[in-house]
Amino acid sequence: MKIFKRVPLAIICLITGSSFCFSQAGLSGKSLDLKATKSTKLSYDIPTSVGMDSLFLHQKIDSIANEAIEAKAFPGMQVLIAKSGKIVFHKAYGFHTYEDEKNVQLTDLYDFASVSKITTALPALMKLHGEGRFDLDKSLKTYFPKFINSNKSDLNYREILAHQAGLKPWIPYWTTTIKKNGNYKWRTLKNKRTKNYNIKITDNLFLHKKFKKRIYKAIFKSPVSNVKEYKYSGLAFYLFPEIIAEMTNMDFESYLKKEIYEPIGATTLTYNPKRFFSKDRIIPTERDTFFRKIQIHGTVHDEGAIMMGGVSANAGLFGTAIDLAKLMQLFLNGGSYDGRQIIAKESIDEFTKYQFPENNNRRGLGFDKPLLKYNYDESSVAKDASPSSYGHSGYTGTFVWVDPEYELIYIFFSNRVFPTRNNRKIYEMNVRPNIHQIIYDSISK
Repeated sequence: MKIFKRVPLAIICLITGSSFCFSQAGLSGKSLDLKATKSTKLSYDIPTSVGMDSLFLHQKIDSIANEAIEAKAFPGMQVLIAKSGKIVFHKAYGFHTYEDEKNVQLTDLYDFASVSKITTALPALMKLHGEGRFDLDKSLKTYFPKFINSNKSDLNYREILAHQAGLKPWIPYWTTTIKKNGNYKWRTLKNKRTKNYNIKITDNLFLHKKFKKRIYKAIFKSPVSNVKEYKYSGLAFYLFPEIIAEMTNMDFESYLKKEIYEPIGATTLTYNPKRFFSKDRIIPTERDTFFRKIQIHGTVHDEGAIMMGGVSANAGLFGTAIDLAKLMQLFLNGGSYDGRQIIAKESIDEFTKYQFPENNNRRGLGFDKPLLKYNYDESSVAKDASPSSYGHSGYTGTFVWVDPEYELIYIFFSNRVFPTRNNRKIYEMNVRPNIHQIIYDSISK
């Protein structure tokens, strides 16, 4: 299978430095300043400009990409690397699907999956924390009185965000909509939009408008463990959009776009992307055979998120690698971008540090961190990733990692769940951490 059909235009741009070239590649934007050297905005350059071995980087990553695609770990992938404020590597490999009909483009949008956690709720909470409006050590009920009589009412946000509050990992909400014979419960789902059934699941499937209350009720009544140890849970991230909306008196997505995304020029970061972008630009995910019973393309892969109307902090955000890089550069800059302080540096420092390492918990606040003791078989990041580094992975095959010690951003995109989530070759081949280590090796060479 031939992976490369042409040299990516962005690579030619990196060599020539032509602004016209970047424009034609679809990479120009307000936040990309090709001339500035001291700007806090991202710019483009070649790897050698930041002390990286360009030939080594390209050959090694190309090799891993070809091998993974040949092994059908995924039909296509994309890698972006930025160092010291410069995008020095951005390549697309393979195709949208195994039919090999459409090449992956640098401007394609991906379903972030759980990378949504650190790109939606977290920047909002960090901003509110820096403004003195969100206290990590307050109880859940403080900002979400709906749960005042819940067994979770006294859990504090620090432990919730560090995944050691004792919450259940997840709840398969969709199973309550299916009968034993596999048919839909028609009091919950209809095949036509009406006033009461207005949450779109597919073109021919609509959920009752009050189902969100059932999701909240399931979270409300779910058990809480008395053992305070690290256990990854996405439950609170279903609540954060409403918590943040009530704290800001603004719709959650509107707040994110107005206060976070638009100021940094991250214009593709959005929920429900088909409202704004052609379906051809969006990478497909799974062929759902158990709930939606369609090929998922242009809507969120996560079942819980689609039942929330596509808007959740657990999953649901879409966007390009370039715009994700802008958000990560905002974090790396200590909350500033293009001369504007958007999030307080102290808040970013607090959220991205180890919270309970004495409890063998590697997590920051929402952010993932390197293992406290490196283990190749268990680590999702490079051995050389510094203790100050942070990021998150996504179930659909996405990954992002920031390393302040090296001023480094690494973004990996794939649709490893196409056509099925049962494909685990991305993990078996250690694709993402192996590429991550190559980045560090290229710096030391």
